Formats: sequence, C-alpha cells, structure tokens
Amino acid sequence: MSGPGESQAVPLAPVRRRVLDVSALPDYAFGHQGLIWWGTVGFMVIEGSLFIMSLVTYFVFRTRVDEWPPAQPNPDATLATVNTLVLLVSLLPNALAKKAAEQMDLRGVHRWMFVMLLFGAVFLTIRAFEFSALATMWDSNAYGSIVWFIMGLHSAHLLTDVVDSAVLLALMYTRHVEPKRFVDVSENSLYWYFIVFSWIPVYVTIYFAPRWL
Repeated sequence: MSGPGESQAVPLAPVRRRVLDVSALPDYAFGHQGLIWWGTVGFMVIEGSLFIMSLVTYFVFRTRVDEWPPAQPNPDATLATVNTLVLLVSLLPNALAKKAAEQMDLRGVHRWMFVMLLFGAVFLTIRAFEFSALATMWDSNAYGSIVWFIMGLHSAHLLTDVVDSAVLLALMYTRHVEPKRFVDVSENSLYWYFIVFSWIPVYVTIYFAPRWL
C-alpha cells in the first residue's frame, strides 16, 4: 500500500503490435516496384543535373566573349554524327535486352547484351578520335576547358556502363544465375537510355552551337 502523498502506479495496457507475414513475397521486382529501379532513376536525376549545369556553364562562357569559339575553328561534326547514329541504332538491341531480361530469357540476355557491348566498343573507339576533331585543347581557354569537360563527362558515363555491362554479362554465364540478375540487366538497359538521350543535347551544343551563336 502507498503512503499518504505517494502516487500509485497505473498499470499499462498491453501493447499490441501488428505483424505482416511477407515470407511469400519475391525478393526481386522489375520496374518501379523494385528498389533497384528507384536507385537507378535517382542516379540518373543526379547525373542529369550535372549535365545540365555543365551545359549552362558552356553558355555562360559564351556570353563573356565576342567570338565563339574564341580564335579557333568550329569543331568537326563528322565523327560525332556517326557516333550519334551508332547510339540511336543501339536503342533497338537495348530494348530487346531489356525485354529478354524481364521475360527471364537467358539466351536472349546473352545475345542482346553481347550486341550492346559491341555497340559500346564501337562508340568508345570513335570517341577516342572524336576528341581530336574538337579543334581545341582542354587548356587552350575557357571554351576548350568546358568542351573537354562535357565530352569527358559523357565518355566517363559510357565507359562505366560498358564495363558494368561486361561484368553483368559475365555473371549471366555463371551456373548460379538468380532472378535478381535479370533485374540488374533490365535496369542496366534503362541506364543506357540515359546515356543515349543525354548525348543528344551535348552533341547539339558542342558541334552546332558554335555555328549558330
């Protein structure tokens, strides 16, 4: 018993916790139902913002001079146009690779991912010569610096994706191919769309803005 002035303890009601059994749910999902998709989209938003800031910087530099490019010839768009066509054509096998992954068609994944690696290798080979067609060096002036930075930024994304695709394709040839690997292939194909469509404004800006501005 409590003495005078002492408070009495009030018994607490038992806490009821709701429990949901998710053991029957799959540990993978395609598209927006999976965390990998959201991570890929988030990464594309971040990297897309970097491309936008780089292109804005390019046009800010343009407003600081009377001649653009400053005392230099316009970049040759021949190789860049060929590379643009390579990327646009690659959209078809990329879509087929994504479809094969979502259907868990292992042979289709092998076939179309290999084709995509060939497209990536062709693009990177042409890109190596494309830098010399810019008619400027990275340390020539602000124009040269921003052009090389933008080109290098896109090249780094492409190279990273090609290496990632090669590793992923190698994993798809192992004996222990898990369903979540097909999700990885699908999201890898989604990222390739970003590589292609981020190149279009870069291509137009670097090779045609000097002729128009």
